[in-house]
Amino acid sequence: MSIERFDLALPHGITLSCRAAGGAHLPRLVFLHGFPEAAFVWDEVMEALSPHFRCIAPNLRGYERSSAPVEVEAYRAKHLMADVAALIAATGEGPLAALVAHDWGGAVGWNLAVQKPELMRRLVIVNSPHPGTFLRELQQSESQRQASAYMNRLCEPQMEQELAADDYAQLWPFFTDHGGQPWLTDALKERYREVWNHGLTGPLNYYRASPMRPPTESDPGAMALKFAPEFVTVKVPTTVIWGLEDKALPAAMVDGLEQFVPLLDLHRVPGAGHWIVHEQPALVATLIQRSVCMGSI
Repeated sequence: MSIERFDLALPHGITLSCRAAGGAHLPRLVFLHGFPEAAFVWDEVMEALSPHFRCIAPNLRGYERSSAPVEVEAYRAKHLMADVAALIAATGEGPLAALVAHDWGGAVGWNLAVQKPELMRRLVIVNSPHPGTFLRELQQSESQRQASAYMNRLCEPQMEQELAADDYAQLWPFFTDHGGQPWLTDALKERYREVWNHGLTGPLNYYRASPMRPPTESDPGAMALKFAPEFVTVKVPTTVIWGLEDKALPAAMVDGLEQFVPLLDLHRVPGAGHWIVHEQPALVATLIQRSVCMGSI
């Protein structure tokens, strides 16, 4: 089944460039991508699930052909959640069968599940830390602060130019630094170039707008944050798929997750890393379908 592409104008003035597969009459799944990716990363997963679900993957604001406000403020969590909530309302009636999210998309997904649980029957998270465990690790683990140090560099004002230089020479290592990745073919690299050529300010503004990052001499970052567990507790049934070889977000991120996610179905995947959607799309699709079907029993 082929992937559809359409632009969705939301009531609050943002337009999202979307990809979709599956019949409009089927239960809906919405897929949220991360950095430095785009909606197309879900294509194989959506095609696998399209016989059973209406699959929709928006390019988040700032990415590809979606609206890209230049102000950092426009990328705060409340605006990102408003985009996804409006997309859900515009694409069907009732709650989603599941919201599926990876990396920065997962940050939006976690928050949306906490604040608007009525929008989804299930949450599926792929290698994206819950704010409670991420805050704990940033505050208590020096190794996590070192692993996340790249976040502060991405906030620097010149990063658009630095990352774009020499055919995005500093962006490819996000994928290849850990021994090279056979899935990153020349054809796939060209798809990433097409996305990045639309601009990097929006993607980088996700980092600039968030205080959830390691401290620096001039910015306390996550060290200044504090929130009660009940304000980040997810009450909808949640499946977490975690590639255990993730170097930026080690497996400690899922330790103690039950404190914040009482209805938790956790799948640790040995041999997979942060880019598990690229590495093992068939497995990801199988776990999503199993999760959603389990929730409907």
